[in-house]
Parts: sequence; structure tokens; C-alpha cells
Amino acid sequence: MKKALSILVVVSMLLGLSAFSCSSTELTSAKLYVQQKNYDKAKDALNKEVTKNPKSDEGFYLLGYINGEQNDLDAMMKNFDKSLAISNKFEKNITDSKKYYWQDNFNKGVIFFNKGTKVSDEDSSKMFFNTSIEKFEACTIVEPDSVGPYQNMFYAMINAGRPEAELEAPLLKIIELKKSPDAYVDLSKVYNNQALTLMNSFKDTKNVDDSIKAMTVYDKEIELLEGAQKLYPEDSKILAQLSNAYVDANRLDVAMKTFQKGIEKDPTNEVYRYNYGVLLLGADDFDGAAKQFQKAIDIKNEYTSAYYNLGITYLKWGAALQDKAIEEDSDDLTYKEKFQMAVIPLERYLQDNPEDSAIWNYLGKVYANLGETDKSKEAFEKSDLYR
Repeated sequence: MKKALSILVVVSMLLGLSAFSCSSTELTSAKLYVQQKNYDKAKDALNKEVTKNPKSDEGFYLLGYINGEQNDLDAMMKNFDKSLAISNKFEKNITDSKKYYWQDNFNKGVIFFNKGTKVSDEDSSKMFFNTSIEKFEACTIVEPDSVGPYQNMFYAMINAGRPEAELEAPLLKIIELKKSPDAYVDLSKVYNNQALTLMNSFKDTKNVDDSIKAMTVYDKEIELLEGAQKLYPEDSKILAQLSNAYVDANRLDVAMKTFQKGIEKDPTNEVYRYNYGVLLLGADDFDGAAKQFQKAIDIKNEYTSAYYNLGITYLKWGAALQDKAIEEDSDDLTYKEKFQMAVIPLERYLQDNPEDSAIWNYLGKVYANLGETDKSKEAFEKSDLYR
């Protein structure tokens, strides 16, 4: 996800140090220290000021200003809020300061992000992306309800290789602020990856807790996407992601209904057709599966995976008919028709995957069943060659 980000125009920030006739000694001293950039002494004077006068709107404002100059944005925001809670006298100064620090950090975040995309050294790239994350995080301190920094932070986290668990927070914030359909899809992928990691761990260790945790994460993904679908019922990405989540969570009946619904809404969506075909194939509905894979190919002629599964569908269909004929001691040769129908999609698949040993082996068996000895021999030879 190495993509370039855009910089915003930075406004200049000027400190309004207008003198007030009623300024205390501490305020007067603090202003002079600020002009001299002697921030430590200025802070000492201001802390005395706000201790003596807890209603000193200017004292808290100036403390916030100094915090900003020292890059302590959390303290800056707290002191600005204290000033505004007393009066709105310094509201414009505070607004300008917040805007400056937001834009300054946003631009720096963009610069470091783009540097990370341009360097080839992995450690250097990661360092730039991590710095970019820090800058975007600073933006969220100043303007916690601004979507842009969270979006860019998410991209930077992916490029920095941050753990899946860390990717959740910025996406949840984007959804809270904007309810972006893309954010729902991205977050569902984060959950899906978490669940997949747990399932792989379960396969390796047989630790039942990992399996239970994985199903809990799948449930969270499904709950997220079901909520998203209510908001965006026509969004194809959300529907596809939800359907896949049902499959991963082994809710096949629900998944089939979801894909059927998706096809009704968007009959030209090859992904819906393909995924629905996979479910039907898994349920041994060979006729239904073949129709869906063929529809997917009709929509997208270069759909390699659909050619593969269409061929496999006819192979399994033919094998089932052959077993039935043997069991019933029947002369029914219908199975050969299905084997014959498997040839074209599997040959087409091999155009894009010429070194797939397993498919050459399948074709060798099909050719043999069809009495095409030379083709069968050639297919088995290629299967051995690429094994």
C-alpha cells in the first residue's frame, strides 16, 4: 500500500502578546521571557500566575502556547481548554495555534510517509513510516475529530508492518467520525487476518483456545459488516466481505443466502457469482456451481480461478456419476459427457498456469477416460515434469 499522500498549506502562527493594563507582574515577566524564547523561566512565571489567579485566562493561554513551542501538545490542549473555560478572549489565538500545529504535523507526516515509499532499505523505510505515524498521531491530539490523520495513520501503519491489533484503533475512529464504507471493509480484513492467524495457530498446536478465539473474532467481523450493510445496502465490497466472513465462520446457509441476495442486486458481479459457485460446489450442487462459474467467466473472460473451478466441478460431477453407474452396475455413460466438459476450462486454466502438476494429472486421467491415449500420455509427462 505504498501510495503518495498530499501536503496541506501551512498557515503561519503569530503569538498575540498584546499588553493589558491590568497584567500582573508574573504575566508581564512571562511575556518578556516568551519574546526571548526563554520558555523555562516563562513557565515558572506563568505557573505562579495561575496558582495565584486560577481564573487567569491569559496565563493558561500562554502556558498552552509554550507547551506547543516545546512540542508537548497534550499539555497545550489542556491549558487551552482551561483558558477557554474561563473566557473566549483568546479563542482566535487558540484556534490559530491549533490549526498551525495540526497542519504542520500533517505535512510532516506526509513528507515522512512519502520518504518511506521511496527508499529501498527496509529499516530506513520503516523508520520513516513510524515517524509519519507519530506526526499523524500528533494531529489527532490537536483535532481529535479530523478524519484525514486517522486514514493516513492507517496506511502508514500497514507500511510500517505494525501488528493487526494496532490497525484497529484508527479504523474504528474513522467509522465513528465518518462511517466510511472503505473503513468498514478495511477493518473487517483486519479482523479476518486476526482470526486466520489464530486458526493457523490452532492447526499447528491443537490449542482449542485459539479456535474459540478465532470464532469470536469472526463473530466480531460479521457483526461489524452486518451493521455496515444496513448503512450501505448497495455496497458490493461490504456484501462480498460479509459473504466471505460467513464462509470463514462456517455459516454456509447464511452465506448462500447472502450471495443470492448479492447476485439479485448486482447480477453482473463476477465475484458474487464465483463465490456462490464455490459454496454450491462444496454442497455437491454441481449443476448450480457450473452455472455460476460459467456466468463469472461470461462476465470476466480472463477469470482464471473460475475456469479452474468450472473444470473441477465437471470432474467431480463426472466422478459422482461414474461411481453411481458402477454401484448400480449400469451402462449409463453420462459421466463421460461431464469429463469431456471439464477439458476446455482446465486447458484454458493451464494457459495461465502451465506448471500446475495436479491439473495436468487430472487432465491425464480425463483424457484416458475419453480414450485419448496420446493426450493422456503427454499430460502425465507434464505432470511428472512439474511435480
